[in-house]
Amino acid sequence: MNRKEFLGKSIQAGMIPMAINGFGLKAFADSPLIQFLNKAGNEDRVLVLVQLNGGNDGLNTVIPLDQYSKYYSARTNIAVPENKVLSLSGKPDLGLHPSMSHINNLYSEGKISIIQNVGYPNQDFSHFRSTDIWLSASDANKYEETGWMGRYLDTKFPGFPDGYPNATHPDPPAIQIGAMISPALQGAEMSLGMSITDPTNFYQFVNGTVDQAPNTPMGHELTFIRLVAQQTQQYAGSIKSAADKITNKSTKYPTTGTNTLADQLKIVARLVAGGLKTRVYMVSLGGFDTHATQVVAGSPETGTHATLLGRISSAVDAFQDDLKLLGIEERVLGMTFSEFGRRIKSNDSLGTDHGAAAPLFLFGKKLNAGVYGKNPVIPDGPSGGDNLPLEFDFRSIYATILKDWFEVSDTDLQLVLKSNYPKIPFIAKGGTSIQEEWLGQNQMLHVYPNPAHEFTQIQFTGTNEWVQIKLKNSEGKDLLTLCNSHYTAGIHELKLETSGLPSGIYIILIENGQKAYSQKLIVNH
Repeated sequence: MNRKEFLGKSIQAGMIPMAINGFGLKAFADSPLIQFLNKAGNEDRVLVLVQLNGGNDGLNTVIPLDQYSKYYSARTNIAVPENKVLSLSGKPDLGLHPSMSHINNLYSEGKISIIQNVGYPNQDFSHFRSTDIWLSASDANKYEETGWMGRYLDTKFPGFPDGYPNATHPDPPAIQIGAMISPALQGAEMSLGMSITDPTNFYQFVNGTVDQAPNTPMGHELTFIRLVAQQTQQYAGSIKSAADKITNKSTKYPTTGTNTLADQLKIVARLVAGGLKTRVYMVSLGGFDTHATQVVAGSPETGTHATLLGRISSAVDAFQDDLKLLGIEERVLGMTFSEFGRRIKSNDSLGTDHGAAAPLFLFGKKLNAGVYGKNPVIPDGPSGGDNLPLEFDFRSIYATILKDWFEVSDTDLQLVLKSNYPKIPFIAKGGTSIQEEWLGQNQMLHVYPNPAHEFTQIQFTGTNEWVQIKLKNSEGKDLLTLCNSHYTAGIHELKLETSGLPSGIYIILIENGQKAYSQKLIVNH
């Protein structure tokens, strides 16, 4: 069989791989995407989404030291020894897993924000469904055909792909490092993401090399196909030119192949510094479904979970170091997320089962660094079904990123998230006064879970004065007086049943002496 016959029969039989030289085959078609990696400016802000596949055990990641005895009692076989926990600077009641020393250092440098107890109402404990909820930003009882980032990118690239690339938008809206393009990037008409299948293929592509094929007649033809693909792609030269322009500067990256997350972030740093105007990058790290052997028996600070957390910590540290050395640190914001957390109580297999809320990390130079939210409450003698309580809906983090990082309009924000969610001021806007003000008000008035389904807890700080708390509708009309009496100094809590309230936006208003504070409450059935 000659090469012409081989190519024809291979195409008819579907033998051509779905990815060539690290790039999805769909991007190679006669779509305008083929020109997308041309050199571009670097004035736009960039978001890097780090997906932790499998459901990370948040309670062994960010450890509530103020409740250590309850934490230990709930998971004696996997609990990190108290003397091994890394104390967070200025937070004696909270610590990190000992494998996260690099993250701990970045926190001290003001480059890490931790959002406590993140999840969504009516948690679905299926990996597939919960992942879909996070990627689409849908309610647990609704199904969306588009992704939250895809909807945002649709507002920035109207009519995509028709008319793209162009002088204003010469580069791909989003890039996924991985074989499959994330549903988070799915727009109304098509995905706005482009896939780089893996780091090895990326470097082969930009260096002009190919995988070695078997020394057989079929292998020789496969080598020929790969060479033809490299030589005939119209944009190969521009991709190589952009990649050749930049060399990673950090020496902190682990040896290639030993930390897949670091390998992916290394590519992201190179592409961003190379001048691409791509706004969103997605990377991932798997292995977090730790039902069994999460730790090493007798040494619970080691094991599978410790290794994974260590990879996150060293990868993010190297990435931040690289961004700083490349002079682009202020342009990039990163966020980790996982489809759910794990249960409070460990199981008998040295592991943890599917749970609900968990902490989330943000990393970058332009953060109001710190911890947002309160330490999760661990009950006495938790059962195997007990979960950490929800405090922040994950869509509040999305809303904050869209509004304060990408500066979308209120109209577009509503279009993307399809509802209003309270924002958390973790994006720096000139100092930390915003965070301090927010933390002060939220010590005065704290509402969780929010959004609420059946009920919400209203926690407030009494100052030995008269306190009045009211529930108002979105137009400010009084609906209910929750309390109107004298409260001693200290923290007090009320429970508001929301099951009888229609879904919508409400306002909790507290008046205490001469001061008044309010917080938005979302009821979502």
